Amino acid sequence: MSRIIITGGAGFIGSNFILKQISETDNHILNLDKLTYAGNLNNLKSVADHERYGFVEGDIADSQLIDTIIEEFKPDGIIHFAAETHVDRSIDGPMPFITTNLLGTAVLLDRMTQYWQGLKGEKKDNFRFLHVSTDEVFGSLGSDEKFQIDTPYDPSSPYSASKAGADHLVRAWGRTFDTPVLITNCTNNYGAYQFPEKLIPLMIINAISGKSLPVYGSGENVRDWLHVEDHCDAIYTVFRKGRIKDTYLIGGEEEVTNIRVVETICNILDELRPSLSGGSYLDQISFVEDRPGHDHRYAMDISKIRGELEWTPRKDFNSGLRQTIEWYLEHELWWRDLHDKKIYEQERLGKKV
Repeated sequence: MSRIIITGGAGFIGSNFILKQISETDNHILNLDKLTYAGNLNNLKSVADHERYGFVEGDIADSQLIDTIIEEFKPDGIIHFAAETHVDRSIDGPMPFITTNLLGTAVLLDRMTQYWQGLKGEKKDNFRFLHVSTDEVFGSLGSDEKFQIDTPYDPSSPYSASKAGADHLVRAWGRTFDTPVLITNCTNNYGAYQFPEKLIPLMIINAISGKSLPVYGSGENVRDWLHVEDHCDAIYTVFRKGRIKDTYLIGGEEEVTNIRVVETICNILDELRPSLSGGSYLDQISFVEDRPGHDHRYAMDISKIRGELEWTPRKDFNSGLRQTIEWYLEHELWWRDLHDKKIYEQERLGKKV
């Protein structure tokens, strides 16, 4: 049994992680989330009153709040999900990404280190700080390469640059203060509770709403897709068994072009919920001006986490995508609530140059 602080636990990946923790472990979880536009406590309704779950609304950049939470909860570890994550939004407005992803991470590291230095015995020896990062810090790949642990950082957007900076801060704290840090860099996730600005839920919701399905450029950009539940399992595996001050790359080994993702969504929807127009959802696809600084391809070499920690993805993309589409069809009230509150209405983001 462990006591774990989760930052950003009301977001997509964080909330999925918490749900799995409460259902599959005996751990006590404290969720710290600022509840910005993408933070949604509806994701966690099923565990809101659970005796092993607690929630605090607050900003990771608030050092006094972090001190208070750490002192009162006395964690055995911290898993840091909290981040601004959408590339398009970072193009429209970069500064929140710098504030949260860089300053917020620095505050967490600073206050966590002071707490950890005061621990004794096994409590100190077993403490972990895991920073959840992205493959986008490495930039873009050619057709045959894969990102490696030692791939140089080459971020292309304000979002990926802010995450790259946060990664460097985590490593620096580990080297300078000897704090027990870990980093994971992961490929694109998909699954339940993903905010509708991201590609897969955007296309599902636009399709059944009779809207255009906008594909950037030619649609040939390639992403490696990983189901969020597999990602959560990988994170917990690294948190428990990973080597301190090490980095682990996480991926699904499912490389798919954006246009194929959209076409597959359309074909599944044609089967599960035929269009009222009588045609195929494929007819709604349109090609739009590409995103500025759009990386062509991402892919991970996951041999390290597979070999050292015996983790491997379990869900294949086609069945995982079908499951995800079924979830959005069955949970229409979840995403319609976001529309009703004017949080996000499927508008195009990231057009500033």
